[in-house]
Amino acid sequence: MKIVVLDGYTLNPGDLSWKGFEEMGEVVVYDRTPPELTVDRAAGAEAVLTNKVILGEKEISQLPLLEYIGVLATGYNVVDIEAASRRNITVTNIPGYSTDSVAQMVFAHLLNICHSVQKHNDMVKEGAWSQSKDFSFWQYPLIELAGKTMGIIGFGKIGRKVSEIANAFGMNVIVYSRTMKEKQDLWNIRWVDFHELLRSADVVSLHCPLVPQTENLIDRESISFMKKGAILINSSRGPVINESDLAHALRKGKIAWAAVDVLSSEPPSPNNPLLSVENCLITPHISWATWEARYRLMEIAQYNLKTYLASSPVNTVN
Repeated sequence: MKIVVLDGYTLNPGDLSWKGFEEMGEVVVYDRTPPELTVDRAAGAEAVLTNKVILGEKEISQLPLLEYIGVLATGYNVVDIEAASRRNITVTNIPGYSTDSVAQMVFAHLLNICHSVQKHNDMVKEGAWSQSKDFSFWQYPLIELAGKTMGIIGFGKIGRKVSEIANAFGMNVIVYSRTMKEKQDLWNIRWVDFHELLRSADVVSLHCPLVPQTENLIDRESISFMKKGAILINSSRGPVINESDLAHALRKGKIAWAAVDVLSSEPPSPNNPLLSVENCLITPHISWATWEARYRLMEIAQYNLKTYLASSPVNTVN
């Protein structure tokens, strides 16, 4: 079997191994693949692995030998699932590999906001503490999380992990889920509707998938329901937020802070409205990218292909 990895660099910039795939066939790995080279590079492959390279109907129709597409991520909107299914091409994804890492990033952002860690460190290094008349000083507000309300939108594995950590900090947790039909009673959370969550939460953390119903979920209208001074965190998908509306709310002080690990376009355009907003923290889509999470991703990706070759595929999405 010929196996082509179209964009392997973000998964494995050199600290992991493709050996598990090499045991299953001939492997060709490209760090990155521009759209115009997708078909040429995937030509002749029975299995193609992709993270962000799009395999639409046009590309799939030009790859007659293709029988397996492995998405190196949880989201699989880069693949035309209907086109793949018509060709009986199996498509798999990687669920659950980054739960702990993403939840950790939520609180990395939140704790940085609560204590302005980097800003205070910079001030100390610049001599401000040495020149202080007091043993303790702070230039920015300090916030205690205990007793605050964490509102979680989307309650899959990551949302649940965030709720556990929030509880450990002594926060009250409220949850809204658009799709969960059976809202099981849990001692440490309270189920609410969307608008009640926005009205009640001191911190709103987004963990919903990107589907038509969630695109621009956070916009001017929904922001109007939020507490003045609330904190918004997004580690799900960029287009869940209307970035222009969020930038406006931040500048006007309707929301105290936003912290996002994802944007509507990645890498972002230089004129993305959030880039110039001082009270918006932005990290470059790294919550998933700890070594531990990437190692799990690699292991699951190899297992997905191995089970496919054994005629018992797992983690299929079609």
